[in-house]
Amino acid sequence: MKHPPLVSAEFAITSDGTPFSVTFDDVYHSTHGGLDQARHVFIHGNNLSSRWQGSDQFIIAETGFGLGLNFLATWQAWRETGRTCRLHFVSVEKHPFPRDDLARALAGFAELETLASQLISQWPPLVTGFHRLHFENSQVTLTLLFGDAQTQLPHLVARLDALYLDGFAPAKNPTLWSPVLLATLTQLCRPAATLATWSVAGELRRTLEKLGWTLARRPGFGSKREMLVGHYSITVPPAPSFARGKHNERKALVIGAGLAGTAISERLAQRGWQVDLFDRNAAPAQEASGNPSGVLLPLLTKDDALAARLSRACYLYALRRLTELPAVRWSSCGVLHIARDAEHEALQCATVQELNPPAELVSFLDHAAAETLIGRSLTHGGWWFPTGGWVDPASLCNALLAAGGDRIRTHYGVTVVRLEQTANGWQIFDDADNFLGSAPHLILANAQAAEALLPYPVPLTLVPIRGQISYLESVSGLQALSVSDDQPPLRHVLCRSGYLTPPESGTVCIGASFDSGDSDLQSRLRDHQGNLHRLEELLPGAAKGINARMLTGRVGIRAAARDRVPLVGTLPAPMTAKEAAQATLTTLRRLPGLHVLLGLSARGMVWAPLAAELLASQLAGEPLPIEQDLVKLIDPARFYLHTLRRNQTTIR
Repeated sequence: MKHPPLVSAEFAITSDGTPFSVTFDDVYHSTHGGLDQARHVFIHGNNLSSRWQGSDQFIIAETGFGLGLNFLATWQAWRETGRTCRLHFVSVEKHPFPRDDLARALAGFAELETLASQLISQWPPLVTGFHRLHFENSQVTLTLLFGDAQTQLPHLVARLDALYLDGFAPAKNPTLWSPVLLATLTQLCRPAATLATWSVAGELRRTLEKLGWTLARRPGFGSKREMLVGHYSITVPPAPSFARGKHNERKALVIGAGLAGTAISERLAQRGWQVDLFDRNAAPAQEASGNPSGVLLPLLTKDDALAARLSRACYLYALRRLTELPAVRWSSCGVLHIARDAEHEALQCATVQELNPPAELVSFLDHAAAETLIGRSLTHGGWWFPTGGWVDPASLCNALLAAGGDRIRTHYGVTVVRLEQTANGWQIFDDADNFLGSAPHLILANAQAAEALLPYPVPLTLVPIRGQISYLESVSGLQALSVSDDQPPLRHVLCRSGYLTPPESGTVCIGASFDSGDSDLQSRLRDHQGNLHRLEELLPGAAKGINARMLTGRVGIRAAARDRVPLVGTLPAPMTAKEAAQATLTTLRRLPGLHVLLGLSARGMVWAPLAAELLASQLAGEPLPIEQDLVKLIDPARFYLHTLRRNQTTIR
């Protein structure tokens, strides 16, 4: 479902210096001081400084992010009270500030300068959906829900400890105070959750009491005589996404040390987990993740389909993560996705017009503008992704392992051939049936090799896809990309049916073949010839005079699911067709502790970081970083349910 484009906040500064919303005709915070209001109403109102002591994590949700003062004040209070837990802050905002306006609005809060600058540096493009930001080495996490609260909050999977009810005045913005929205938030709350709000409106009080909140009035802030605090006393079962883990011990075994395996290992290690990582090769990133460069850009569709929304969320998250890992070899040099033909060019133009995305995400360049950007003759215009680029996957894998530190123990040259479920989790064994390790959680991140390890047949639909890249590194081979008086150097990644990276240390990469069902690792002349054809499509005349027999390259085998999106989550338990007929992806039984992160295919650089964050959040019982419909899109049980219902049999 395509969401309407976001409308950014329109604000002014009043004569007393208070930010004012033109849209809602209301101030963003009390004229007596926004920071003091945040502390009095929300931090003290929810008794945070004592409640998060001794907790592993504390989860807060807010209605109306605005300037971010409540988040920044909460982050500051967390710092001042011992940093005793992982802090999660979830906030919905229909009209977010553009980055420059947010910086201007926060400039008057000198005591928040250090924290505000970090928020501003990570501020996402104004695109509808969930955006996850990390601070303090991932100990503080902000999940922004950009869009209408009525459409965004029903997609949130979380178990909340505290609520900040902080929309504009109910008379000015009734949506954020509606009974339906308050019921949605309440359903996400844990027993004994609390709330605080500056509003004491009678209708609000009556609605909250009907939902099970015990309310009390407290002295208000500034000109507000009173405020409300509340305690949730109704016992509710945990949401299914948080009911899967039966083991409290934070230990995991991970099989596969490519992008998927190193990404999930690092995400768990940052949460204090002990991870044992196994790989059959002598070092990480030796298979499909061993290519020297992978292209970083999202998928676009005119209808903004689920896969496109997921790809965009993953892409933006990957960009933020890459900036946190200084050892990674990568470049945000921009990617031009050139149209295949005139019809495709028209579709690209229409897609951008329909979606109306911010230019910092993507824009359409016509033929002339594209040629001006690249400085060479092209066949057509295309999509321009100014923050896209290329990444060295192996350097990312190594940077992730380094970031995980001694919480990740690596075991290379070890082939896992069998796994066994126990009362306490899972055990794994090598090809001589030697015991290798045990843990409450086992994560299969070893591409198509995972299916042979499953305790019973689960249709994951993984197929191998052979990809061969070619290197141009000789003077003659680089002639078309060299510097001349009228031809600047190639500075951006080009894509069409293949891709071309800018020269790096005298070498460019051209790729890649895409042979489904093929696992042959031998280099082929015809695939080098195919890559030269792809080069010619990208830069007419560039392949002239290049002898394919002289090219070197690399072959990698990627794994892709039938629907070309990843498989991320906990595997289903065996069931009958009758059980499957009643089950949904939310309610079906799972195999406790057995998880997968598979099917990254040719988009591993985009999928892996957020897929790992999602799986780690599921295992740790944290708010999920993407919408519930996107979680279902990549659920590893999706083909299993379909197969059972179609065949009317039991899979065991």
